Amino acid sequence: MADLLPGLVAALGFGASNVFGKIAFASGADVLTLITFRGFVGIAFVWTWLHFSPAPSLHSPHARIVSLGLGVLFAANVYAVFKAIEMIPVPIAVLAYFVYPILTGIGGAVTGLDKLSWRGALAAFVAFGGLALMIGAHQGDLPLLGLSYAFFAALCRTVMLLVTRSELGGADSRLTSGYSLLSSTIVLAAACIVLQNWHVPQSVAGWGGFLGTSVATTIAILALFASTSRIGPFRTALTMNLEPVVSTLLSVVLLGESIGLLQMAGAGIMIAALCAFQLRR
Repeated sequence: MADLLPGLVAALGFGASNVFGKIAFASGADVLTLITFRGFVGIAFVWTWLHFSPAPSLHSPHARIVSLGLGVLFAANVYAVFKAIEMIPVPIAVLAYFVYPILTGIGGAVTGLDKLSWRGALAAFVAFGGLALMIGAHQGDLPLLGLSYAFFAALCRTVMLLVTRSELGGADSRLTSGYSLLSSTIVLAAACIVLQNWHVPQSVAGWGGFLGTSVATTIAILALFASTSRIGPFRTALTMNLEPVVSTLLSVVLLGESIGLLQMAGAGIMIAALCAFQLRR
């Protein structure tokens, strides 16, 4: 259980970050301001942690360039995730985004990086069915743009994972994340300057969500690294399937977002199928 603790902390941190972001948006903050501020906080924490942790293996020039390039994709990824959270209920946004493990498995099979068995394909089909049930059972219309943002974020994450696997297999993941976070924050800050965009929360609760998102995400990133070193990337990925559960529970408690029985069933089916998909791989 002690070895599982960092993974649980990571899932809790990322799940809480999603809900805190929604609180900040309700108070007048915008997505670009939130994720840019979060990026600067993340840079400070991650590079400080790298300084005091065991020295990482230095990247080759090629690996450094690839890592910095991944940061551009990461900027698009995190922007799309929080735009989805801003526009549609948190549970649906997060679960729609969590199709990325399936897309990664399919993409790996197409590109020859991985194999996809018929059992894995069946688990993927069931996961998509659970997501469709959750979306279809939602009362009222869901903005199509919000769902599109979630699926686009999943696509960005898929490309990031495939590129990381094919180009950065032997690179230190901590340093890869540090470079990616650095370049993504530069891109986001440049967008703020060019667009003259800076909207901060207008209430105490909004500022709590604004700051809470940055701190929770940073803690989650550090816990993710710790979990990977303790129990490996495979078990850590399974543990991260708790993130949608945490986001759903917190959105009900803190945001008052209701979720019906059919939606709960759809979410449960999808999460179970995701675990089965990863286990079959």
